[in-house]
Formats: sequence, structure tokens, C-alpha cells
Amino acid sequence: MDVDVAVLGAGPGGYPAAIRAAQLGLTVAVIEQGAIGGTCLNVGCIPTKAWVQSAHSLKDAHETFAALGVKVSGAELDFAQVQTNKEGIVSTMVRGVEGLLKANGVTLVQGRGRFEGPNAFAVEGAEKVNFKHAVIATGSAPARPPVDGIDHPRCVDSTGMLAITEVPKRLVVLGGGVIGCEFASIFSHFGVEVTIVEFLDHIIPMEDADAITALERAFKKRGIAVHTGAKATRVEETGDGMVLHYEGKDGGGSVTGDLILVSTGRSANVEDLGLQDVGIAYDKKGIKTDGTRRTSLDHVYAVGDVAGYWQLAHSAFREGEIAAENAAGHHIEMSGAVPRCIYTDPEVAAVGLTEAQAREQYGDANVVTGQFPFQALARAAMFADRTGFVKTIHETRYGELLGVVAVGLSATEIINAGVIALDAESTIETVGDSIAAHPTLAEALKEAALVALGRPIHMPPAKKRAPAKA
Repeated sequence: MDVDVAVLGAGPGGYPAAIRAAQLGLTVAVIEQGAIGGTCLNVGCIPTKAWVQSAHSLKDAHETFAALGVKVSGAELDFAQVQTNKEGIVSTMVRGVEGLLKANGVTLVQGRGRFEGPNAFAVEGAEKVNFKHAVIATGSAPARPPVDGIDHPRCVDSTGMLAITEVPKRLVVLGGGVIGCEFASIFSHFGVEVTIVEFLDHIIPMEDADAITALERAFKKRGIAVHTGAKATRVEETGDGMVLHYEGKDGGGSVTGDLILVSTGRSANVEDLGLQDVGIAYDKKGIKTDGTRRTSLDHVYAVGDVAGYWQLAHSAFREGEIAAENAAGHHIEMSGAVPRCIYTDPEVAAVGLTEAQAREQYGDANVVTGQFPFQALARAAMFADRTGFVKTIHETRYGELLGVVAVGLSATEIINAGVIALDAESTIETVGDSIAAHPTLAEALKEAALVALGRPIHMPPAKKRAPAKA
């Protein structure tokens, strides 16, 4: 088979690349060894967020509906139906992507692909695919730390967790990053005793300090135990369950659960692709690319998790489009603000710089923040959940918006306004002077900007400090 563009992998980096290349008039083949949609659709974003919705619905039945005047009795978790719902959503989305590929004239080649020279993929069980340009979109896989006993069957990664048939009574989560915290939040609402063990000093350590504090406070209130600064040393099975031993700043200890979720990051899928045979440079982080996502082999591109930038489906979508457009002869580089979303309870979302990053880059005196709490937001009160805030971060020379942080209900929806504002290089005045629909959760962004400008409408003015005495 001869095509203009061959795409290796049909996940959130690969299938947009294939569709965009086809839109530009190129002949395209996608090579995929598993299910269409990759990790995101099958064992990542989509199924986990289906679980999130089930968890939040159960919380609402137990805690929220009564406050809103809705009486619900006997609400309980039906985990078999939770799984049925999840699998139905996944299969529907997978069929949708398959339909999109077909509608755009993309040829699907089922099988594992590997470079056979610089302009061909050999495919197990299928014909060879010759190409003028290629896009590598092979994604990533869960990584496991070198901890004695971590390979026990009751130590599962995120893929294994999504396949369980019954809910454990006790869950130990090794790793307090995005994946670990999302599962911790879900299973806490499912009625599970949850403990997080995190190597660094905080959970979600790469996020804004105020967001970290808010989530840690919420987890503590919910009864999720968190051990930070804790290094796992070994895992053993005992009569009481799976025991994770750790050492750390509190002297170390152990936690016991019926299941251990290993959520310590993901590794780029670069093995057995024949990359070294054709001179494509890569390391343990992934394939090396430039801003156009071109690799060291000029006519080959790499996108998504395997390219080692953001391990985010929405970033991969855009990277796939950019690679396709460059393969078609354009010159476009990856740019723009990339939102970071964590589907915990409360949700955490951010885009741009954290406050600490902004102060490091611009200096303490040149950065101003504004924060508007959901406590003062009418729409949050209507949901009977006033946990959270929106925070803006800007520099003072031009007033340019540098970052937005949101915590609380629909934070992952609110943040999209921040993405557009950053991409447009908006000033804090532009955000503060905008007209936000009322009553909405999203108006907290405008209100936070007004706080930053020193002219809040729906909050008392900041107290002025008394002059220092001589």
C-alpha cells in the first residue's frame, strides 16, 4: 500500500493527524494494533470520567439533594451498572471515531507497525505501508517504580483498576499526581477507605500552591489519608491484605489495603518501533521533536505522549493537526496555552503560569493576583457546593494575564475561558471589563480579575494596611 501519510497509532494524537491530512487532500493510512481511540478513549480520559460522574451522582444523592429539597432514600452504589455505563460510553465514542476516519477516506490497517526503512512500515498480519510522510502517535504506558513486590497481581495500574469487577473496602494509592488523586476521589465517594502515599511534599505538586492547599484540605475533610514525602520501599501480601511499606519525613511506616493502585507516571511507547534503525532520536522521555513536531528524520513527525511534551489528550489533538499540516507543506509550530485539568472533588484546573512560576519569571513586585471565592458566588450556592475559587495571575507592566487557576464545581469547564484569554494575550483589564453571564460559575473569572484590579464589586475591598509607626 502506498500513501502520502502513514500514521502509527489511532489515539488522540494519531486520528486527528489522519483526519487533518485527509482534509488537506493527502492519501492517509492509520496503523493501529489495538482499539481505535488509544488510551484516552479506552482506558484513560473517557472511562475514568464516566466513573467520576457516577461518583459525583452518588455524592449528590447522599449529601446534596436533601439541601435542595429533593428526598432520596436508599441510594447505593451499583458497581456493575457503573461498569456497564462506562463501557457503553467507551464503545459509542470508539465507533464515532471509526466513523470519522471512514468518512474522511482514511484507510485503517489493523496490526502492529514497525519501521522497515525510512519510508515504510511493516505491519504484522497486514501488508506493508509505504509513505512519503509519517506521524508517530504510539502514546504511553503506565510506569512502575523499582519497588520490591510491586509486581503482585493486587498492585494494579490505571488500566487494571478500570477492569475490576468489585469495589475494594480499602484502597492504597501509590502516587499523588493527577491519576492517583482522581481515583482517590472516585473511590472515596464509592465508600472506600483511601490512603495516598506520595514521594514529594504535596499531592498534585506541579500545580499552583493555592490549588494544592484546597485539594489537600478537601481530601482531609473527606477522610482520605495522605502521606507525603514518603518513598515506597516494598510491598508484601499478608493475611490482612496488601501492605505498602514506606520511609519518609515522618519516620516511615506502612499502610494496608485490599488493592494498591500504582499511579507513578507513564512512559513513552518507543520500544520495538525500529526508531534507531532509521535514525530517529529519542530518549526515555520520548521522541525528540522540534516545534513543528518534526523528528530528526525530516519527513517523520511525532505527536502526543510519545513526543514527550504534555501527556494530555487535548494537547495531542492539536499536535496531530500541526504535524499533518506540516506534512502537507505548511510551516506551523505548536503554540498556545494548554489547560491542565484534574477531575477530583473539588475539580482543579489551571492554564498558564502558577503564581510561583510568575513571581520567579517576573519578580515578586511585578506580579499581582486576584482571587474570588465560590462562597460569594450565587450559582455555587444553588448547587449547594460553595467549595473553591478562581484566581488570576498577571504582570504589572502591561497588565498581561499570565495564568488562571480554578478550583471547585465545573473548574474544568471554566478554565476554557482562561485558555482563550491567554491565547489572545488579554490584559487583566480586558477580563475584568468583560460582561459575564449571570448567574453562572464562570463569572468568577471576571470577579477574580476585578479583585486583582482593586475594584471588586461582589466582595468587600481589601483592608488597607495602617502606615508603619516611626
